[in-house]
Amino acid sequence: MTRQKSFKGRVRARMDKTSERYSTARRQLLAKAGAEPGAPPEPATPGQATPGQATPGQGTPEQATPEPAAPEPATPPEGATPPGGATPSVGALGARRPYSDEVVRANTGRTWDDWFALLDAWGAAERPHPEIARWVAGEHGVGGWWAQGVTVAYEQARGLRAPGQRRGGLFEVNASKTVAVPVDRLYQAFADPALRERWLPGATVEVRTAQAARSIRANWDDGSTRLVVAFTARGESRSQVALAHQRVPDATTADQLKRFWRERMAALRQVLEA
Repeated sequence: MTRQKSFKGRVRARMDKTSERYSTARRQLLAKAGAEPGAPPEPATPGQATPGQATPGQGTPEQATPEPAAPEPATPPEGATPPGGATPSVGALGARRPYSDEVVRANTGRTWDDWFALLDAWGAAERPHPEIARWVAGEHGVGGWWAQGVTVAYEQARGLRAPGQRRGGLFEVNASKTVAVPVDRLYQAFADPALRERWLPGATVEVRTAQAARSIRANWDDGSTRLVVAFTARGESRSQVALAHQRVPDATTADQLKRFWRERMAALRQVLEA
């Protein structure tokens, strides 16, 4: 029991450091168990397989499809800092090689050319984005943030999508902001119409689903695009919002929305920190 509690503590410490979900952090630590013989397997949660045991309906562990590793939004927000604090050389994931070879090798074990050659050999150009990201994470032990980053960079390098474009042809605009308020207060700035009007005036936001202080999914006021908003506590009095504006029809509209959300996020912080 003591060893299991110790292992749970290591999982939570990794979650704090990398912003991974519990299952992702646990999987990454268990993957290192060969190098750390003392790391005990933790009892499986319902619906989750322990090492060496298949989840029903998934076949053997080698055949099992790894759980998608990244939280919403699906791709890291443009301008976001990855786990480990690496600084993008050309502005996050909007470029084909957003980080240097040294940075990507330190975090994934391979350079960009190595990854691109490996993905080409596997046939990634013919596969959908979620399948590629799962393969990078599950077959090569890459954490969720970096699995998504490698996948997006590969797709852009092979002309499968333009910066900000989804594989289906539509675009996605991302924005994020860290604000010096508790996460509950940041969440209310989106969920409470009166408070939202103070920094997002005149916008009609139809909330579809919401998890208090965690996430909101909403229809935007143009009637066709959608918002996916995630909230993360960064301490008792500091929190971060990551917004994805999805189903944007073209690059011109995406550029306009980038400027719009950059301005609105600045207004959000000004209102909340006043």
